[in-house]
Amino acid sequence: MPEIDIIKLSPVLHSPVRIGIMSVLITNIEADFNFLKKSTGATDGNLSSHLSKLEKLGFIKIEKSFSGKKPRTTCSATTKGTKEFKAYINVLENIIQTTKGKKN
Repeated sequence: MPEIDIIKLSPVLHSPVRIGIMSVLITNIEADFNFLKKSTGATDGNLSSHLSKLEKLGFIKIEKSFSGKKPRTTCSATTKGTKEFKAYINVLENIIQTTKGKKN
């Protein structure tokens, strides 16, 4: 069986919540905190932590505003985040193609 270079999988994106966040943001122009929370099934604190990590690394942009008196957090993928996510998906696709039809 050919060797699989799993080390190429981004440790930043290799998290179910972060994959969920990026999947939503890649397919939408932007998403608010509540939509991301519902989409990923994350708690407020957990989602906030993952969003902060992605923002710190430049994968997403977070904008805070108010809708009336209610705070609103809106997120969008950056060019870097889109590029990194697509590269992550390409690695997964390569792993699938490398192992397709192979048995242990």
